Amino acid sequence: MTHKQRFVTALTRGIPDRVPTFELEFQLEHEMFGPTFDYSRITAEAMASCSHAERDKTLHELAEHFVDIYLNKLEYDSIPVNGFYSPKRQEDMTDFIRILRKLVGDTACLHHHGDGTFALPDGNEMYTFSYRLADDYEGVIASAEQMCQAAIARNQALAEAGIDVFILCSDYCYNSGPFLSPAMFSDLITPYLARIITAIRETGCYAIKHTDGNIMPVIDQLVEANPHAIHSLDPMAGVDIKVVKSLYGDKVALCGNVNCALMQTGTDEEVIESAEYCLTHGKPGGGYVYCTSNVPFRGLPAERYRLVLDVLKNNRDY
Repeated sequence: MTHKQRFVTALTRGIPDRVPTFELEFQLEHEMFGPTFDYSRITAEAMASCSHAERDKTLHELAEHFVDIYLNKLEYDSIPVNGFYSPKRQEDMTDFIRILRKLVGDTACLHHHGDGTFALPDGNEMYTFSYRLADDYEGVIASAEQMCQAAIARNQALAEAGIDVFILCSDYCYNSGPFLSPAMFSDLITPYLARIITAIRETGCYAIKHTDGNIMPVIDQLVEANPHAIHSLDPMAGVDIKVVKSLYGDKVALCGNVNCALMQTGTDEEVIESAEYCLTHGKPGGGYVYCTSNVPFRGLPAERYRLVLDVLKNNRDY
């Protein structure tokens, strides 16, 4: 199978030739492969100041670099187009997607963030959001509608440029559970998430819903929103891929569950145990994409991520 065939087969709950893999973002390039591309060339300032020919050359070289890192070296089945190492200006991103799509053809997926629903507020915003819920509930609903419409329009443009997988990255949950009650979640999140996913599906693209934390109180609603897959199945919040697979494996594909906390603070044996557990319970019957429970983030020991990839290579074939 090609990378794309493998990834799409898993997202549609089929059994590919081997378990596919990807990450929402990859932040360990320098630690694992060295300074092989000068990313100062793709800052907003650098791209704005160079000539059209220089800009085109830079974007083509970046696309070739992405193919080498993500397909050749890491053996991902989908390339993370936006993230840690990607162009920051929208016009550069759109052109980069077109160049990268032309380069890989239909052999690999390209993924991009695509959510437009409320996310868990940070500490500075939580009071403001709570007051809005109490004082202006209709206004909050109006904001949810505006965000949803904006996301649908943005995703349509990205799909036309060449994106075929959208990662819906609004986080909803603490380790203790969602930041909204299930009833409020059904008002303020689920209908808008479902509309965004429906629009993605109508373009022929694929939707992966990401949220960290304990999703179990609202997982029924996430599944009902009809994404192709759910990510990250956060083990640090007690989400068990064995349980989720048994309850929902016939309705939605699963991504993740390799414990990022153990990758940073655990032993090699604990990391291997977590990775093997995910494959043991996610792999059977297909519908599973192997990846971490968040991203390989900067500061994570590179040798731990290599260990996670080695476990996959030893256990990925069906």
